[in-house]
Amino acid sequence: MVTTFPKYFSIYTVTFGSDLSSNAKMTTNNDQHIINQILAGDTKAFAVLVNQYKDLVFTLALRMLKHREEAEEVSQDTFIKVFKSLHKFKGDSKLSTWIYRVAYNNCLDRLKKQKAQYNIVAINEFTEHEVKTIDNAFENLVEAERRQTIQECIQMLPNDDAFLLTLYYFEEQSIEDISKVVGLTVNNVKVKLFRSRKKLMTILKQKLEPQLIESYERERK
Repeated sequence: MVTTFPKYFSIYTVTFGSDLSSNAKMTTNNDQHIINQILAGDTKAFAVLVNQYKDLVFTLALRMLKHREEAEEVSQDTFIKVFKSLHKFKGDSKLSTWIYRVAYNNCLDRLKKQKAQYNIVAINEFTEHEVKTIDNAFENLVEAERRQTIQECIQMLPNDDAFLLTLYYFEEQSIEDISKVVGLTVNNVKVKLFRSRKKLMTILKQKLEPQLIESYERERK
């Protein structure tokens, strides 16, 4: 069992910062192969794992904490805990799901210590049809390379909402996987995602060109 955290990890404390991960997914076979290597004492294998997941862990921490330096600290602490606890990973979920759960819990601990005040976004009464409309508009924005706008909107949401929507939209995590990350039932996650998308729609309607949303509304009627 590995018990000492590798000294080289300090180099990663200055590399957190990509605001979205493009390659954070790994296959199950690759997961197990890297886990076996790390548990056998291969520190280079752990460097591969950190490199694979560091950007998204940082993004999730930034969504929750709304502060770059704190997100960097929580990201580093997440990988320290992952390293020290990897021998406890039972494989009953994807490795990525387990890592995101460690990050989520670290963020919650930090928020409790700070007694942080959540942002409040008024929720208008949107129908499920309108929420589907914003999903379609979101896909169009990604295709049009306007991810930055969406990130800014999500960043304006309360902590949990921003975290959930980052997993759901950018990482395309299934509802089942998200439920394991945040420790809620699948039905509860569905409810929270529905409410989160309502809040996102409120912000998008304020921030984006009205005709973009309206065009999708016309198409869906």
